[in-house]
Amino acid sequence: MRILFVGDIYASPGRAVVRDHLADLAAQRSVDLLIANAENAAGGFGITPALAEELFALGIDILTTGNHAWDRKEILPFIASTPRLLRPANFPAGVPGAGLYCGATRGGEPYAVMNLQGRVFMPALDCPFRKADELLASLPADLGPVVVDMHAEAASEKQAMGWYLDGRVSAVLGTHTHVPTADERLLPQGTAFQTDVGMTGAYAGVIGSRPQEVIERMLTGLPNRLEPAAGDVRLCATYVETDGRRAIRIERVELRLRS
Repeated sequence: MRILFVGDIYASPGRAVVRDHLADLAAQRSVDLLIANAENAAGGFGITPALAEELFALGIDILTTGNHAWDRKEILPFIASTPRLLRPANFPAGVPGAGLYCGATRGGEPYAVMNLQGRVFMPALDCPFRKADELLASLPADLGPVVVDMHAEAASEKQAMGWYLDGRVSAVLGTHTHVPTADERLLPQGTAFQTDVGMTGAYAGVIGSRPQEVIERMLTGLPNRLEPAAGDVRLCATYVETDGRRAIRIERVELRLRS
């Protein structure tokens, strides 16, 4: 299976590059499964039902999220009724939505996508490692590719998850820090890994926001409104090929649109 995972789509610049270029990129690589993290799609904070529908309409099969999943309160009933929009599976029981989706490609090949959130330097949640064990135990042993979005702050925690799941899932791909890492690799037992896929949005700023507001916040310690940056727009993604559940190729993808 050919899988393309798009890094955190940030605000209108990220949505624009996805709208204008993702379909061509997916077609060039004959992608079977298209996944994107969209927790920052709405102005950099959260996602709305309308934006989720817009991204699905662009051909994205599964949307994942993270700690910003709940920033737009109108998403609560939508995520509860939309299985293809995931939230981290290790949120406590009773939280709307789900962190695991099992489906099939247009060609009929079954797959699963899992969304987890780390705990190091992040809000306290249930253990993502034990949650991964629990979810994997619920899947058929002969199921095809399983892709994990590990949404976490610490590189160590993401890398630990990669090694922990090596041989049990097809890919562990990190999100959240918005900076693509150059450590993509195939782990010994056949799991593709990258610490962070990076951000799809404007890189002429601080992880998607305009520098001036971020610097002001850091100088004063006071809260202020962060606005999306503009310029140096990039689409960052990771391409993975699998043979059954085993990954056989991983490649960083970066499309730059300078302005």
